[in-house]
Amino acid sequence: MKKKGICSIKDLFIIAAASLVYAAGIKLFLDPNNLAPGGVTGIAVILNRLCGIETGTLYFLLNIPIVLLGIWKFGWRFIVKTAYAIVMTSVFTNLLSGQEALTSDPLLAAMAGGVLIACGIGMIFKTGATTGGMDIIIKILRQKYRHLKTGFLFQCADIVVVSISGFLFRDLNIALYALMAVLICGRALDYVLYGNDEARMIYIITGKPREVGQKLLTDAEVGVTYFQGRGGWTGEEKQVIFCIVRKQLAPQVEELAKSEDPAAFMIITSASEIYGEGYKDFFADRL
Repeated sequence: MKKKGICSIKDLFIIAAASLVYAAGIKLFLDPNNLAPGGVTGIAVILNRLCGIETGTLYFLLNIPIVLLGIWKFGWRFIVKTAYAIVMTSVFTNLLSGQEALTSDPLLAAMAGGVLIACGIGMIFKTGATTGGMDIIIKILRQKYRHLKTGFLFQCADIVVVSISGFLFRDLNIALYALMAVLICGRALDYVLYGNDEARMIYIITGKPREVGQKLLTDAEVGVTYFQGRGGWTGEEKQVIFCIVRKQLAPQVEELAKSEDPAAFMIITSASEIYGEGYKDFFADRL
């Protein structure tokens, strides 16, 4: 119980810090430059221009019905952290309202704001909570459509809000800059959540499978698997070496294989997601 409590305090601290990062992206970069970043936050920015209510307050009010949906879908335990994240984000957003924008260049604002929002959302997601709004809806969609990445779903929802902002502000340039912020945020969010998963999948067909395999095991410390193969023309039985490596190690593996057998036949291709020891846990709750 003590360990669980310590973890909860740690999560609350992370959520508070992440909410501040998120709010900074909104109030120090996007909002002052009329850039609606999409989602509930983007709607709050638009409504702020129409009615004058603080963006943070609107963000809080818009989240009330969505939080109720989250309670029904995920239960109180999930919503406690999410409600805390919503409150902290609203508070920090209002507190930063008196600060001047750090840049008046819409391009720089879109880039910096998009990255900060992605970092804030990603940090909160990793605690098992969300920032509310579209985060809850997207978390529901991810349970049913797990092959779709979080950043992609955010982009689809945000593009709709950005289009509305362009229509209301009657400024195509502003809408395009806001769209750029959305795209940057989506890409950065996938990186924060999933990391640089890209790896290389390598097949090696050689007349010295044991020697090449041992070379990879000892020199590169790469795990290998042997497949049994048969030559189509000759009918000769051969062993095929198969391995997955981080892309930075691929050149080393290639050189080691060639040093042991210059005539080795290699097929190298990309692997975008890998589950297992040293990579992601398939059974972990995917965001």
